[in-house]
Amino acid sequence: MKYPNIPKLKYTDTGNFFLIAGPCVIEDKVIPIEIVERLIDITDRLQIPFMFKASYRKANRSRVDSFTGIGDWEALELLKEIGEKYNVPTVSDIHTETEAETAAHYVDVLQIPAFLCRQTSLLEAAARTGKAVNIKKGQFLSPQAMKHAVDKVRYYGGENIMLTERGTTFGYQDLVVDYRGLPTMRENNVPVVMDITHSLQQPNQPSGVSGGNPEMIETIARAAVAVGIDGIFMETHPYPLYAKSDGANMLHLQLAENLLKRLVAIHKTVNSF
Repeated sequence: MKYPNIPKLKYTDTGNFFLIAGPCVIEDKVIPIEIVERLIDITDRLQIPFMFKASYRKANRSRVDSFTGIGDWEALELLKEIGEKYNVPTVSDIHTETEAETAAHYVDVLQIPAFLCRQTSLLEAAARTGKAVNIKKGQFLSPQAMKHAVDKVRYYGGENIMLTERGTTFGYQDLVVDYRGLPTMRENNVPVVMDITHSLQQPNQPSGVSGGNPEMIETIARAAVAVGIDGIFMETHPYPLYAKSDGANMLHLQLAENLLKRLVAIHKTVNSF
Protein backbone atom coordinates (compact mmCIF):
# COMPACT_ATOMS: atom_id res chain seq x y z
CA MET A 1 0.00 0.00 0.00
CA LYS A 2 1.37 3.39 -1.04
CA TYR A 3 0.36 6.59 0.76
CA PRO A 4 0.94 10.20 -0.31
CA ASN A 5 3.33 12.10 1.91
CA ILE A 6 0.95 14.53 3.62
CA PRO A 7 1.65 15.52 7.26
CA LYS A 8 -2.00 15.61 8.39
CA LEU A 9 -2.88 12.22 6.91
CA LYS A 10 -3.74 9.93 9.83
CA TYR A 11 -3.95 6.12 10.17
CA THR A 12 -1.33 5.33 7.54
CA ASP A 13 -0.08 2.55 9.82
CA THR A 14 -3.36 0.62 9.57
CA GLY A 15 -2.76 -0.71 6.07
CA ASN A 16 -6.16 0.49 4.86
CA PHE A 17 -6.68 2.21 1.53
CA PHE A 18 -6.91 5.99 1.88
CA LEU A 19 -10.04 7.98 1.05
CA ILE A 20 -10.44 11.27 -0.83
CA ALA A 21 -14.04 12.38 -0.42
CA GLY A 22 -16.35 15.35 -0.17
CA PRO A 23 -18.80 17.38 -2.25
CA CYS A 24 -18.08 18.25 -5.86
CA VAL A 25 -17.88 21.98 -5.14
CA ILE A 26 -18.15 24.39 -2.24
CA GLU A 27 -21.76 25.39 -2.81
CA ASP A 28 -22.39 27.11 0.53
CA LYS A 29 -20.79 27.34 3.98
CA VAL A 30 -22.97 24.76 5.71
CA ILE A 31 -23.07 21.55 3.67
CA PRO A 32 -19.25 21.09 3.49
CA ILE A 33 -19.09 21.18 7.28
CA GLU A 34 -21.85 18.59 7.58
CA ILE A 35 -20.04 16.35 5.12
CA VAL A 36 -16.55 16.64 6.61
CA GLU A 37 -17.79 16.04 10.16
CA ARG A 38 -19.64 12.91 9.07
CA LEU A 39 -16.72 11.57 7.06
CA ILE A 40 -14.23 12.22 9.85
CA ASP A 41 -16.47 10.35 12.29
CA ILE A 42 -16.66 7.36 9.94
CA THR A 43 -13.00 7.26 8.93
CA ASP A 44 -11.80 7.69 12.51
CA ARG A 45 -13.82 4.67 13.60
CA LEU A 46 -12.70 2.60 10.62
CA GLN A 47 -9.13 3.97 10.78
CA ILE A 48 -9.10 5.00 7.13
CA PRO A 49 -6.66 7.76 6.13
CA PHE A 50 -8.88 10.60 4.91
CA MET A 51 -8.54 13.72 2.78
CA PHE A 52 -11.43 16.16 2.32
CA LYS A 53 -12.08 17.13 -1.31
CA ALA A 54 -14.11 20.02 -2.66
CA SER A 55 -13.53 22.26 -5.66
CA TYR A 56 -13.40 25.94 -4.78
CA ARG A 57 -14.44 26.74 -8.34
CA LYS A 58 -15.81 24.57 -11.15
CA ALA A 59 -14.31 25.75 -14.44
CA ASN A 60 -15.35 22.81 -16.62
CA ARG A 61 -19.12 23.17 -17.04
CA SER A 62 -21.24 22.38 -20.06
CA ARG A 63 -23.66 25.29 -19.85
CA VAL A 64 -23.05 28.99 -19.39
CA ASP A 65 -25.62 29.10 -16.58
CA SER A 66 -24.14 26.18 -14.61
CA PHE A 67 -23.09 26.83 -11.01
CA THR A 68 -19.36 27.48 -10.67
CA GLY A 69 -18.94 28.43 -7.01
CA ILE A 70 -19.66 30.87 -4.21
CA GLY A 71 -16.56 32.94 -4.99
CA ASP A 72 -12.93 31.90 -5.04
CA TRP A 73 -11.77 33.60 -1.87
CA GLU A 74 -14.78 32.59 0.22
CA ALA A 75 -14.40 28.96 -0.86
CA LEU A 76 -10.64 28.88 -0.36
CA GLU A 77 -10.96 30.39 3.10
CA LEU A 78 -13.54 27.74 4.01
CA LEU A 79 -11.23 24.97 2.79
CA LYS A 80 -8.39 26.40 4.85
CA GLU A 81 -10.67 26.64 7.89
CA ILE A 82 -11.78 23.03 7.47
CA GLY A 83 -8.21 21.80 7.17
CA GLU A 84 -7.11 23.65 10.30
CA LYS A 85 -10.18 23.08 12.48
CA TYR A 86 -10.52 19.36 11.74
CA ASN A 87 -6.82 18.60 11.19
CA VAL A 88 -7.56 16.95 7.86
CA PRO A 89 -5.72 17.34 4.53
CA THR A 90 -7.73 19.20 1.89
CA VAL A 91 -7.86 18.71 -1.88
CA SER A 92 -9.09 21.07 -4.59
CA ASP A 93 -8.94 21.39 -8.38
CA ILE A 94 -6.85 23.95 -10.20
CA HIS A 95 -7.19 24.98 -13.85
CA THR A 96 -4.47 27.57 -14.54
CA GLU A 97 -0.90 28.30 -13.48
CA THR A 98 -2.09 31.27 -11.43
CA GLU A 99 -4.61 29.11 -9.61
CA ALA A 100 -1.85 26.67 -8.65
CA GLU A 101 0.09 29.37 -6.82
CA THR A 102 -3.03 30.78 -5.20
CA ALA A 103 -4.62 27.51 -4.08
CA ALA A 104 -1.34 26.23 -2.65
CA HIS A 105 -1.70 28.74 0.20
CA TYR A 106 -5.03 27.21 1.23
CA VAL A 107 -5.06 23.45 0.50
CA ASP A 108 -2.72 20.49 0.92
CA VAL A 109 -3.25 18.73 -2.42
CA LEU A 110 -3.60 20.32 -5.85
CA GLN A 111 -5.77 18.26 -8.17
CA ILE A 112 -5.31 18.34 -11.93
CA PRO A 113 -8.66 17.79 -13.71
CA ALA A 114 -8.80 14.94 -16.22
CA PHE A 115 -9.31 17.24 -19.19
CA LEU A 116 -6.13 19.14 -18.27
CA CYS A 117 -3.80 16.25 -17.40
CA ARG A 118 -1.60 16.87 -20.47
CA GLN A 119 -1.27 20.61 -19.85
CA THR A 120 2.46 20.93 -19.29
CA SER A 121 2.40 24.48 -17.93
CA LEU A 122 -0.26 23.52 -15.37
CA LEU A 123 1.65 20.44 -14.24
CA GLU A 124 4.80 22.54 -13.95
CA ALA A 125 3.04 25.19 -11.87
CA ALA A 126 1.58 22.57 -9.54
CA ALA A 127 4.95 20.86 -9.11
CA ARG A 128 6.74 24.12 -8.30
CA THR A 129 4.40 24.84 -5.36
CA GLY A 130 5.85 21.88 -3.46
CA LYS A 131 2.34 20.60 -2.71
CA ALA A 132 1.13 17.06 -3.33
CA VAL A 133 -0.38 16.70 -6.80
CA ASN A 134 -3.26 14.40 -7.72
CA ILE A 135 -3.48 13.95 -11.50
CA LYS A 136 -6.77 12.58 -12.80
CA LYS A 137 -6.35 10.39 -15.88
CA GLY A 138 -7.89 11.90 -18.98
CA GLN A 139 -10.94 10.05 -20.27
CA PHE A 140 -9.16 10.05 -23.63
CA LEU A 141 -5.81 8.62 -22.49
CA SER A 142 -4.43 5.15 -21.94
CA PRO A 143 -3.06 4.22 -18.50
CA GLN A 144 0.39 3.93 -20.08
CA ALA A 145 0.24 7.55 -21.27
CA MET A 146 -0.04 8.84 -17.70
CA LYS A 147 3.68 8.13 -17.30
CA HIS A 148 4.33 11.36 -19.17
CA ALA A 149 2.20 13.41 -16.78
CA VAL A 150 4.10 11.94 -13.82
CA ASP A 151 7.41 12.59 -15.56
CA LYS A 152 6.49 16.25 -16.11
CA VAL A 153 5.69 16.83 -12.45
CA ARG A 154 8.91 15.10 -11.40
CA TYR A 155 10.95 17.05 -13.93
CA TYR A 156 9.81 20.30 -12.32
CA GLY A 157 10.59 19.14 -8.80
CA GLY A 158 7.39 17.47 -7.65
CA GLU A 159 7.74 14.05 -6.03
CA ASN A 160 4.52 13.70 -4.03
CA ILE A 161 2.23 12.53 -6.83
CA MET A 162 -0.98 10.50 -7.09
CA LEU A 163 -2.78 9.22 -10.19
CA THR A 164 -6.56 8.82 -10.25
CA GLU A 165 -8.53 6.63 -12.65
CA ARG A 166 -11.96 8.06 -13.53
CA GLY A 167 -13.06 6.01 -16.50
CA THR A 168 -12.42 6.10 -20.24
CA THR A 169 -14.71 7.55 -22.90
CA PHE A 170 -16.99 4.87 -24.36
CA GLY A 171 -19.05 6.43 -27.09
CA TYR A 172 -20.43 9.91 -26.57
CA GLN A 173 -22.36 9.47 -23.33
CA ASP A 174 -20.72 6.77 -21.27
CA LEU A 175 -17.48 5.76 -19.57
CA VAL A 176 -15.92 2.37 -18.91
CA VAL A 177 -13.32 1.32 -16.32
CA ASP A 178 -10.46 -0.90 -17.45
CA TYR A 179 -9.07 -2.39 -14.26
CA ARG A 180 -5.89 -3.46 -16.06
CA GLY A 181 -4.95 0.21 -15.95
CA LEU A 182 -4.65 0.35 -12.17
CA PRO A 183 -1.54 -1.84 -11.82
CA THR A 184 -0.20 -0.30 -15.03
CA MET A 185 -0.32 3.22 -13.56
CA ARG A 186 1.16 1.91 -10.33
CA GLU A 187 4.32 1.07 -12.27
CA ASN A 188 5.13 4.78 -12.02
CA ASN A 189 5.77 4.16 -8.30
CA VAL A 190 2.99 6.49 -7.20
CA PRO A 191 -0.23 5.82 -5.27
CA VAL A 192 -3.11 5.03 -7.62
CA VAL A 193 -6.66 6.03 -6.76
CA MET A 194 -10.00 4.80 -8.13
CA ASP A 195 -12.65 7.49 -8.57
CA ILE A 196 -15.81 5.48 -7.92
CA THR A 197 -18.27 8.29 -8.70
CA HIS A 198 -16.95 10.23 -11.71
CA SER A 199 -16.29 6.92 -13.48
CA LEU A 200 -20.07 6.49 -13.48
CA GLN A 201 -20.85 9.81 -15.13
CA GLN A 202 -22.93 9.87 -18.30
CA PRO A 203 -21.55 13.01 -19.94
CA ASN A 204 -22.57 15.02 -23.01
CA GLN A 205 -26.30 14.90 -22.36
CA PRO A 206 -28.44 17.11 -24.63
CA SER A 207 -29.62 19.05 -21.56
CA GLY A 208 -26.05 20.12 -20.78
CA VAL A 209 -26.27 18.38 -17.38
CA SER A 210 -24.32 15.14 -16.95
CA GLY A 211 -26.21 12.04 -15.96
CA GLY A 212 -24.91 9.19 -13.85
CA ASN A 213 -25.36 5.65 -12.63
CA PRO A 214 -24.83 5.79 -8.85
CA GLU A 215 -26.35 2.33 -8.37
CA MET A 216 -23.05 0.93 -9.64
CA ILE A 217 -20.81 2.83 -7.18
CA GLU A 218 -20.35 -0.15 -4.89
CA THR A 219 -19.61 -2.46 -7.82
CA ILE A 220 -16.85 -0.17 -9.09
CA ALA A 221 -15.47 0.26 -5.57
CA ARG A 222 -15.46 -3.44 -4.68
CA ALA A 223 -13.57 -4.34 -7.83
CA ALA A 224 -10.99 -1.61 -7.24
CA VAL A 225 -10.31 -2.74 -3.67
CA ALA A 226 -10.05 -6.35 -4.81
CA VAL A 227 -7.42 -5.31 -7.37
CA GLY A 228 -5.41 -3.70 -4.55
CA ILE A 229 -5.98 -0.01 -5.14
CA ASP A 230 -4.15 2.48 -2.90
CA GLY A 231 -6.97 4.97 -2.54
CA ILE A 232 -10.66 5.56 -3.18
CA PHE A 233 -12.02 8.88 -4.46
CA MET A 234 -15.70 9.66 -4.18
CA GLU A 235 -18.01 12.63 -4.15
CA THR A 236 -20.78 12.53 -1.60
CA HIS A 237 -23.60 14.80 -0.52
CA PRO A 238 -26.47 14.67 2.00
CA TYR A 239 -28.91 15.74 -0.74
CA PRO A 240 -27.55 14.56 -4.13
CA LEU A 241 -30.74 15.50 -5.98
CA TYR A 242 -30.17 19.13 -4.96
CA ALA A 243 -26.38 19.24 -5.35
CA LYS A 244 -25.28 22.07 -7.62
CA SER A 245 -22.72 19.96 -9.49
CA ASP A 246 -22.44 16.23 -10.32
CA GLY A 247 -25.42 15.23 -8.19
CA ALA A 248 -26.41 12.51 -10.67
CA ASN A 249 -23.37 10.35 -9.92
CA MET A 250 -22.74 11.16 -6.24
CA LEU A 251 -22.99 8.77 -3.32
CA HIS A 252 -25.63 9.73 -0.79
CA LEU A 253 -23.86 10.63 2.45
CA GLN A 254 -26.09 8.22 4.39
CA LEU A 255 -24.63 5.33 2.41
CA ALA A 256 -20.98 6.17 3.02
CA GLU A 257 -20.45 4.30 6.28
CA ASN A 258 -21.86 0.96 5.17
CA LEU A 259 -20.00 1.15 1.86
CA LEU A 260 -16.69 1.88 3.56
CA LYS A 261 -17.24 -0.90 6.10
CA ARG A 262 -17.72 -3.40 3.30
CA LEU A 263 -14.69 -2.09 1.40
CA VAL A 264 -12.49 -2.39 4.50
CA ALA A 265 -13.69 -5.99 4.93
CA ILE A 266 -12.84 -6.79 1.29
CA HIS A 267 -9.44 -5.12 1.69
CA LYS A 268 -8.64 -7.22 4.76
CA THR A 269 -9.71 -10.40 3.01
CA VAL A 270 -7.68 -9.70 -0.11
CA ASN A 271 -4.59 -8.88 1.93
CA SER A 272 -4.90 -11.95 4.15
CA PHE A 273 -3.66 -14.27 1.42
